[in-house]
Amino acid sequence: MKQDIHPKYYPECKVFHGGEHVMTVGATVPELHVEVWSGSHPFFTGKQAFVDAAGRVEKFQKKFQGDYFSRKTDPKAKKKAPRR
Repeated sequence: MKQDIHPKYYPECKVFHGGEHVMTVGATVPELHVEVWSGSHPFFTGKQAFVDAAGRVEKFQKKFQGDYFSRKTDPKAKKKAPRR
């Protein structure tokens, strides 16, 4: 095995969720900050929680507000320029 090509391994990597230390694992970084872990995921906890970190709902509402469905033309269809 080649020497000095592998990253440093931290057997006591601390995992943080919401600013709290939730578990310790082995990793190549000394600390991990996660948004979701098994203690907060609905599949493991049985609780349903709505998380919209990227603003997807607002993006959808903005796209489909107003007269979106009453348009006569397809907004995705574009006129092609004639080839020369």
